[in-house]
Amino acid sequence: MLLLNIDAKKAELNRRRPLTKGELKRLQDEFIVEFTYNSNAIEGNTLTLQETAMVLQGVTIDQKPLKDHLEAVGHKDAFVYVKSLVSDGNAIIEREIKQIHSLVLMDKPEDKGVYRRIPVKIIGAVHEPPQPYLLEAQMTELIRRNEQKRKAMHPIERISKFHLDFEGIHPFIDGNGRIGRLVLNLDLMQNGYPPINVKFTDRKRYYQAFDAYYRDGNAGEMVELIAGYVDERLGQYLEM
Repeated sequence: MLLLNIDAKKAELNRRRPLTKGELKRLQDEFIVEFTYNSNAIEGNTLTLQETAMVLQGVTIDQKPLKDHLEAVGHKDAFVYVKSLVSDGNAIIEREIKQIHSLVLMDKPEDKGVYRRIPVKIIGAVHEPPQPYLLEAQMTELIRRNEQKRKAMHPIERISKFHLDFEGIHPFIDGNGRIGRLVLNLDLMQNGYPPINVKFTDRKRYYQAFDAYYRDGNAGEMVELIAGYVDERLGQYLEM
């Protein structure tokens, strides 16, 4: 039902008068700040929403780590790059994912854009990511399956499943959550949806959706979460 409602809102939005360049820029600037704050906060960044906005304007926040500043700037640069990829309309490929990672991980140059070389565990999660020697093959297969599903699944279901599987592979030593949410938004925008902002306050529900998938094989919780955000964003656009 929610997906049908989203399809109806998307069709209605496409029929409406397009927003001006100024309106779109205002919306994008506001979204980048909120998206950067929430995505980084989920991963432990200590900048507040207001501090994030100031850092993105070039202000240094006293008594806050340099790492937190670099994460904010890197995330913004990565989103701007993601926006540039939307108009290309090309399928998501490993090279683009690694490039996005290079921008996000600007504070760790030795780890930028390369798959991890050691095993990792996700603290508190029911799933254990694959060994390093399996990453190349699993990422290639993930991208191949994603393309196969384009005509077989509703875009939001497919995008949600890709996000679940990508985070399960956990291909990088750091930044997987931020990368995953950026790629999720790239896929949404390529399919004509607005980008979404998984909020820091919803992180418990977000983590539970991963557990439901890897413990019970239930992708529905993540689909519902992402669909709810898309529905909310479409509603905001229609109100304007």
